[in-house]
Amino acid sequence: MKRIVIVIPAYKAAGTLPAVLARIPQKIHDELFKILIVEDGGPDIPRSVSPELEAQYSKLEILYHEKNGGYGRAQKTGFLKAKELGADVAVLLHADGQYAPEIMGELLAPLLEDKADIVLGSRMKKFGEALKGGMPFYKFVANISLTSLENMVYGLNLSEYHSGYMLYNSKALTTIPFEKLSDTFHFDGEMLLVGGKKGLRIADLPIPTHYGDEESHLKPIKYGFEVLGVILKYLKGHYDFK
Repeated sequence: MKRIVIVIPAYKAAGTLPAVLARIPQKIHDELFKILIVEDGGPDIPRSVSPELEAQYSKLEILYHEKNGGYGRAQKTGFLKAKELGADVAVLLHADGQYAPEIMGELLAPLLEDKADIVLGSRMKKFGEALKGGMPFYKFVANISLTSLENMVYGLNLSEYHSGYMLYNSKALTTIPFEKLSDTFHFDGEMLLVGGKKGLRIADLPIPTHYGDEESHLKPIKYGFEVLGVILKYLKGHYDFK
């Protein structure tokens, strides 16, 4: 059986994390090796995982940051631990419920069948569905615009670079030097860029879009500049694709 590890970056997620864990299909829970919660708030920030929640899930392990390191840094901590555990597949799942745990089995399939090294859960694969799922129009337009620019510059053909529903096999986590990437919210986009340029197989699969009343810690304007910063780094040859 493949070792499947779920990595969940958590920052002030006590209100949403229990429901996210409960929505993971029981079949997936049964097959999981570990769920890694990366508490990225530091000791002065309220914990996302209560003692009761920790006791409820025997496969749960909590990794603590002494201070807030950022979304990308939380993923690095989780992926390093996943590699240490000998994970065959690492699943990035957000703690706010924006990405549906219910479809995790569909996203895992290409990796478990060795048909892909990376799976991108894309909200933009089925054009217009993101708007029906509540994505604000300005984010929809920004996603399309930035993705078009990134595809043109990188020479890739992905439906988006801005999803937080990402899955990697062990080859991807070994091939991509993710520790050298940024700690920002565009870490996922960098992973796709480097993985694509290194010739890893990327499965670009549609996922449902959900925007509710959950709190977002992403700042759109700052994020846009982070994306442009990655493009500039690429054009300057700062990435190693050997």
